[in-house]
Amino acid sequence: MANVEQSQPESYKITGGKMSQFLLILSIFVIATCGLIYELIAGTLASYLLGDSITQFSTIIGIYLFAMGIGSWFSKYLDGNLLKWFIKIEILVGIVGGCSAPVLFAVFEQVASFRLILYAFVGLTGVLVGLEIPLLMRLLRNNYEFKDLVSNVFTFDYIGGLLASLIFPLLLVPYLGLIRTSLFFGLLNIAVALLLLYRFKEARSFRRSYTAIIVGTILVFIAGLIYAEKIMTYSEGATFQDKVIYSKSTTYQRIVITKNNRELRLFLNGNLQFSSADEYRYHEALIHPAMQNLPQARNVLVLGGGDGLAVRELLKYPQIQTIKLVDLDPGMTSLFQKNEMLAQLNNHSLQSPKVKVINTDAFSWIRNDTTKYQLVIIDFPDPANYSVGKLYSNAFYKEIYRILDENGIAVVQSTSPYIGRRSFWCIDHTLASVGFKTLPYHTYVPSFGEWGYVMVTKNFSWKNEGTLPAGLRYVTNATIKEMMFFPPDMAEEPTEINKLNNQVLVHYFESDWGPYAH
Repeated sequence: MANVEQSQPESYKITGGKMSQFLLILSIFVIATCGLIYELIAGTLASYLLGDSITQFSTIIGIYLFAMGIGSWFSKYLDGNLLKWFIKIEILVGIVGGCSAPVLFAVFEQVASFRLILYAFVGLTGVLVGLEIPLLMRLLRNNYEFKDLVSNVFTFDYIGGLLASLIFPLLLVPYLGLIRTSLFFGLLNIAVALLLLYRFKEARSFRRSYTAIIVGTILVFIAGLIYAEKIMTYSEGATFQDKVIYSKSTTYQRIVITKNNRELRLFLNGNLQFSSADEYRYHEALIHPAMQNLPQARNVLVLGGGDGLAVRELLKYPQIQTIKLVDLDPGMTSLFQKNEMLAQLNNHSLQSPKVKVINTDAFSWIRNDTTKYQLVIIDFPDPANYSVGKLYSNAFYKEIYRILDENGIAVVQSTSPYIGRRSFWCIDHTLASVGFKTLPYHTYVPSFGEWGYVMVTKNFSWKNEGTLPAGLRYVTNATIKEMMFFPPDMAEEPTEINKLNNQVLVHYFESDWGPYAH
């Protein structure tokens, strides 16, 4: 090995002492951090714009890693001034990665082949990052023993990956947003290129021309940071038909609210959650068929439903003493508590002294809960990915069975029995598999079409009788009776049970709803 190393051209020898060598090693840390950030941005952006599906993240990770392998393979063809190659590629990584989020948001509604552009950005970023690490190892191979070089390079590489994975969901998305995060890390790559350009005397011959490119890129990116919200507003204005009056990225999702002369609409990750014009149909159907049989209900648990609209309906029953609302996203519950327009929509339900809001993961929380509830309302988003699909699993429903009073009722929102027919009946069958008696029903909500629910009990026999509160706009004993009838095109069909180790419901859902995806 020593003879081979001595035979390499002198141009591979890095000058400038230990500090210069350390700066090159440190650049590995920046490369790894920025590269993974760009990958996470692409996956999150795809979930916002194309639907929150495990397929998006899986595809993007696969393309990125494959592209890194291609870049590493091509690196052997780069000869000559390796420092010049490295600085040039670092500038390109900064430009491509930094521009990725603003460009992708801007072109989403303008092009027919958005996925092609998305995957091109991911692939190009991966190729460039894949080129850099082998180049650095070649640059430094005469300055370190081989074992020390490999150890240092991969140590900083993995530490950078860990840092990126921690700060992205906890700091970057909620406080900077995707566009500013993309531009900020693009500037980091550019800063590394600028530092190396002026640190090494080998860069003198191309310093002036590269400086002009770097300064121009920095100015463009700073302008992008200043106008990031306008870029996002333009993108969302093209994506949504109505005026966007609120938009924010939380740790868990992108919240967008639109308004026209008739209604407000809430979108989570681009998916419609409710329209103020007809949400009362959905929420009255969710609450009142169960509550008319529960005059004894005192303790109620609501899982999901961070908009407070289900709680609004529950508070129409004076006998209810406590309502626990468990919703993952504090950004959601805070919005519907503090925004006056939205608080009016839910009748300030989340500010009621009867209501306790708990922001945590329902799957973990319920395993430690020992309270018995006369009513449990499960109002989660549709099972479009594995993180939500676990909340529809037999393991989760066993916990619901445990905390439900012997004469209590639970109700699960269960997607559309018309479009998502197999998904709907899979939820019903999974609930039955843990010992529940199930009573499926559905109603028509104009914004969504036919929508389904499954009511479950242990030993209690539900009846369509009892007193309903005054002032309901949709639900009566007659409409409840109609909800129980399923025509042939929504009739029960066989499905597997949704378990944590198969998540078959997510596959059913993607298959059912795939033809309707945008």
